[in-house]
Amino acid sequence: MTSRGAGPIYQRIADDLRARIQSGELGAGAKLPTEQSLTTDYGVTRATVRQAMQVLVNEGLVVSERPRGHFVRQIERLTYRPQKEWRERPLHRELDQFMDEQVELGRKPSQTIAVELATPPADVAARLGLTETDTVVIRKRVRYLDGTPFNTNDSYFPLELVQGSEIMHPADIGRGANVVLAELGAEQTHAVDEIEVRMPTPDEASRLEIGLGVPVALHRVTGYTDDGRPVRVVRNVLPGDRHLIAFERTRPAKAEKDSEQ
Repeated sequence: MTSRGAGPIYQRIADDLRARIQSGELGAGAKLPTEQSLTTDYGVTRATVRQAMQVLVNEGLVVSERPRGHFVRQIERLTYRPQKEWRERPLHRELDQFMDEQVELGRKPSQTIAVELATPPADVAARLGLTETDTVVIRKRVRYLDGTPFNTNDSYFPLELVQGSEIMHPADIGRGANVVLAELGAEQTHAVDEIEVRMPTPDEASRLEIGLGVPVALHRVTGYTDDGRPVRVVRNVLPGDRHLIAFERTRPAKAEKDSEQ
């Protein structure tokens, strides 16, 4: 065993198997040793081995395929780039930005879109300058890759701002909601990004088919007009076992000038 520290024996077995997975010794799709062989190798009971396996299943590293056994989960992470919101819209009007990019990468994206009228959650109301009794329009998406739900993308708009616009329709907006907002006189010129890491709510776990023990990143974006008016809040929920978040930063021109002096 690679771990001899304090703690339950099942946890140390899980640590050892995890290290073998992370080192590549047990690659994606590889079958783990049988429960019988592990009981012999570690000199423990089968119940202890099952506890160790459950730890790895809960972490999303291993999947159980009874009666075949346990296998290393094959994970192809999505590189999530928040700055992509500001790039030009895709050439294909029937595809949104997310789907267009995934097609280019050779994956099979799909999504569901629903529109609801509701009172806003407290965090959304505070960022839009509304009360919790006001009404917002929510565009709710679940985005899939190769048939697996990868993230949710829920956008909240003040009803009085977008009523009667394309934003109210449960279909993709080819030119983007940002363009629609601009046409309504509420062009977004800057945004504030917030990332919060936590365990999923029951609703999030259900929509994303998240297993036990998998955390999520909540990426919250508040969009503002040039005069500082908040016009949109987006809540993206990203399962931790399916995403790599990558931010691109550009050094301000003043900083470049100062470094040359």
